[in-house]
Amino acid sequence: MAVATGLCAGGNYFNQPLLDSIADALGVGQSTAAVTVTVAQVSYGIGLLFLVPLGDLLDRRRLAVGLMVLAATGQAISGFAPSIGWLMIGTAMAGLFSVAAQVLVPFAATLAAPERRATAVGTVMSGLLVGILLARSVAGLLSGLGGWQTVYRVSAVVMVVVAAALWRALPSSREHLGLGYRGILASMGRLLRDEPRLRTRSVLGAVSFASMGVVFASMAFLLAGEPFGLDDVAIGLVGLAGVAGAVMANATGRLADRGLVQATTGVGTVLLCASWGLFALGGHLLIAFLAAMVIADMALQCVHVSNQSVIYELAPHARSRVTSVYMTSYFIGGATGSAFGSVAWSTYGWAGVCVLGLALAVVSVAVWVLDLRVASRAVAVRQAC
Repeated sequence: MAVATGLCAGGNYFNQPLLDSIADALGVGQSTAAVTVTVAQVSYGIGLLFLVPLGDLLDRRRLAVGLMVLAATGQAISGFAPSIGWLMIGTAMAGLFSVAAQVLVPFAATLAAPERRATAVGTVMSGLLVGILLARSVAGLLSGLGGWQTVYRVSAVVMVVVAAALWRALPSSREHLGLGYRGILASMGRLLRDEPRLRTRSVLGAVSFASMGVVFASMAFLLAGEPFGLDDVAIGLVGLAGVAGAVMANATGRLADRGLVQATTGVGTVLLCASWGLFALGGHLLIAFLAAMVIADMALQCVHVSNQSVIYELAPHARSRVTSVYMTSYFIGGATGSAFGSVAWSTYGWAGVCVLGLALAVVSVAVWVLDLRVASRAVAVRQAC
């Protein structure tokens, strides 16, 4: 399940180290090529909203495997795209159906024993993060060997193979809620209305991921230009600096099982703010940029995994729908950060990117403080009852 989530989510990040090559090969501007980053995030968000809730309605094994096969089809279209239009179509299709990853995460929480639920989620999330990190690096390496389209073609084949393995390994699992698809979608609104911590944690995830989205949309242009002049392979390898985040995802799950969710979240938001000081230096020093990537990825996983630990306890009978609400917000945040990051780069350069990213990180600290208050009020209400 960890490998599958890594493949699904990682496919949405293939384009990030390749944007400069995509722009040259397809004869479009850098800002147009950067739109593929936003397309991937927006289509993923749509899938989260309308497809992931099906995990509370359909057999999760069938749903996850079917979505992976469709995502592989999107990767194949991207791998043979003759124009930016076809690349956008393939990117959108791959992003839409790669939400199989977010069907598998709550599935893992359901299969795990209660006392190890957060650890199980952290393990699967570690696989997801490693997939994202390797996606950038492998994309750069394969681009150096066979051109920018190579990674999409290889990914399509590997995803079909892993989907077949999942079909053999996973048990059938289906909830019997007595709700149809419309009822499932309507209940998501009620969950958001009735669970204040689902609201605060969803906003926290969105803002923190938006801060990182600013980097994702502009790092290829920074590293390809002066003073660095890196090629696709080198830019892809820069992504490996964040591998510490994969370790942190697993560690965060263990800390959550020990009752340290709020402390872990607070550390994550503060580290995210601190990383932007290093990103500012990273405009001229590669070592500072690498250090910033390490800290920012670790910070993001502290926030993300602790968020999931909180929301899965709010409504155990509706984990797919809770995941849908949270992850839709999360990736809307990422898409918004990517879009504004592209604008900041085009208008103000790296300095503008850093100011925007820091501002979003500061907002994440404020939302965490708000969540502390909401959680305290909930405890007070329970004690009064």
